[in-house]
Parts: sequence; C-alpha cells; structure tokens
Amino acid sequence: MARWRLTAGQMHDCQQAAPLLEGLNPGAVVADKAYDADALIAHIQEVGATAVIPPRTNRLEQRSFDKHQYKHRNLIERFFLRIKHFRRIATRYDKLAERFSSFIAIVAAFLWLG
Repeated sequence: MARWRLTAGQMHDCQQAAPLLEGLNPGAVVADKAYDADALIAHIQEVGATAVIPPRTNRLEQRSFDKHQYKHRNLIERFFLRIKHFRRIATRYDKLAERFSSFIAIVAAFLWLG
C-alpha cells in the first residue's frame, strides 16, 4: 500500500513521518539523515520497528544503524528520480494539492506497470 502526504514547501517532511506510520507494522523504517529526530525515532521504536536512519554529524551521542539495510534506500531515491522525469511533477504546475497528488498516483502507477 502506498501512502504519501503533500506538505507546504516550507514545511519539513519529518513532521509527516509519524502520521504516515499509523496503522502500519513495519519491521524497519529506512530514511535519510533529515529524519534523525528523537521524537520520530522514539515513535518508530514504540511501533516495534527498527529505525534505519543514520545520525546527523552534529549529534552529541552517535547512534548505530544497520548500514547494510540502509543501502536499500537507493530504491526510494531512484523512484523520486524517475517521477521527476515527468515535467508536470518536477515543476508542480498544479496549484491544487489534490490534482498534484492525483498526478503523482498516475505516474507511480505508470512506472509500476512499465
């Protein structure tokens, strides 16, 4: 099941991570350094999942993470690279969030089928 939430351009994506995890039972949550927040990591652990998020370099206490599992994050990065090949997605012509979200769904389905 795919989930996403559109946010305002000035809003940090990390704020939407916990609501996206609601109702899911993941074994691990893989994300980049931008998602290294104590509240999010605590929420991931409450759900019973492993946080595969590298610590930011300015952390006083560096956490360990599974580097082998983190290497699979490139699948997500490649997906975003592929959807940005569609001009309408890359430039966000649509002013309404539901239209833009609909085009993301269409492009994701197109890529999944192709």
